[in-house]
Amino acid sequence: MAEESPTGGERTEAPSSKRREDFRKKGQVAQSKEVQTAALFSILLLFWLFYLPLFWKELVRFLTSLWNISGEYTLTSTSAYNLALFLIQKAGLLLAPLFLLVLIIGFFSSFFQIGWLVTAKPLVPDFSKLDPISGFGRFFSKKSLVEVIKSLTKVILVGWAAYSTVLANFDQALVLTHASVGATLLYLARIAALILAKVCAILIFIAFLDFLYVRWEMEEKMKMTKQEVKEEFKESEGDPHIKAQIRAIQQEMARKRMMAEVPDADVIVTNPTHLSVAVRYDSKEMDAPVVIAKGADFIAMKIREIAREHEIPIIENPPVARLLHDLDIGESIPEDLFKVVAEILAHVYSLKGKTV
Repeated sequence: MAEESPTGGERTEAPSSKRREDFRKKGQVAQSKEVQTAALFSILLLFWLFYLPLFWKELVRFLTSLWNISGEYTLTSTSAYNLALFLIQKAGLLLAPLFLLVLIIGFFSSFFQIGWLVTAKPLVPDFSKLDPISGFGRFFSKKSLVEVIKSLTKVILVGWAAYSTVLANFDQALVLTHASVGATLLYLARIAALILAKVCAILIFIAFLDFLYVRWEMEEKMKMTKQEVKEEFKESEGDPHIKAQIRAIQQEMARKRMMAEVPDADVIVTNPTHLSVAVRYDSKEMDAPVVIAKGADFIAMKIREIAREHEIPIIENPPVARLLHDLDIGESIPEDLFKVVAEILAHVYSLKGKTV
């Protein structure tokens, strides 16, 4: 069943790219903590198995040197401070590779899930979360139930892995009472490594399932209602009513600019019923006559009024008027109309005593 929006309506529509980006800016991304845990545990185990010989060698060398000087060591407040500082530095150098690896794994396990993301939104206090009623509701939410199930599953599977491994090797453990300390430690290390390897496999399996679930959960959370889709479209594309008003204003401004060009026309070619086209030609500046204004019905009548006010000749020629009206404002007369327009201009110029 589709999730319902707090504002009403079911979230049935796929999230838009803008909604995904808004969620990302808020730090709400599909990130599985189980992936980080599995990656950290698995890689640390592999690293520790390879690093352990060097770590043990350095540790033995350090403890040996410390033991050798212990008999000659004079305990004072200064020497105790220097010794503590030396121990911290030595332990830090031995454990530094592990700490550095933890930071690297933590970074890349997040980076491979969500990419590069830096946002302070999750750090902003949300006082609505202090509401005890809503907090109580979150305690019994679906998310809380899923977390409980995951935790129980991990405990059961890890416990089963440890129990089954120890049980399978129990017979060998009985003979350790007669074995040397080295053999006992080697046996315990082998069993511990086997248990940890199984635990890693379990964590990887759980992480894979949790990763799929988290991505599905985020997709469901980002889904939109039909109303939200409409509102987002209005925000991104603009309100259709406002766009229509802007378009009307732009058309009115263009019409005024066009009307301002009419007094410069040489002739107005009309269809007596509803078309008017203003044509201008200057042989010094133009290769061909140019349409500087045109219109139908009311606009056509306004063009004629301006033409009469400025004593611009008006020629009735319906076929030519229709052809000229199909041209864009500022467009030159095409070659197939050169002759007929030239004849009209020649007639107009003859009336004014000019030549084409």
